[in-house]
Amino acid sequence: MNNHSNVAATVPDVCVTPVVDAGRVASVSETLPPEEAMRELAEVFGLLADPGRLRLMAALLEGGEMCVCDLAAATGQSMSAASHALRLLRMHRVVKVRRSGRMAYHSLADSHVRMLFDLAIAHIGHGANGRDDD
Repeated sequence: MNNHSNVAATVPDVCVTPVVDAGRVASVSETLPPEEAMRELAEVFGLLADPGRLRLMAALLEGGEMCVCDLAAATGQSMSAASHALRLLRMHRVVKVRRSGRMAYHSLADSHVRMLFDLAIAHIGHGANGRDDD
């Protein structure tokens, strides 16, 4: 057992005073996004918390525009599961659809989705090398 785990177990995670740096608290409070934006952000992160939906996003990142049957085959999902996941991703503007006759082709909604995905992958890789800085 190391000393760090003992210290963490005995030191309470509370401040003695309610506000230590009132100026910083006020500055940060003013710059926080509105509550509605935070709710929407939480919904997007919750949506991205599913490995199946992430596999669909990764397939769209690699393959570009694809139909549901090709996405299902590429990700190892049933067409029903892929279709349901794509519907959720469309509802939250992560994926868009283009119809051509009876076919529907899905793609990522915009470059922000690619950036978010790429940053998350980089973050995972960063944590894997054991470094906590940066």
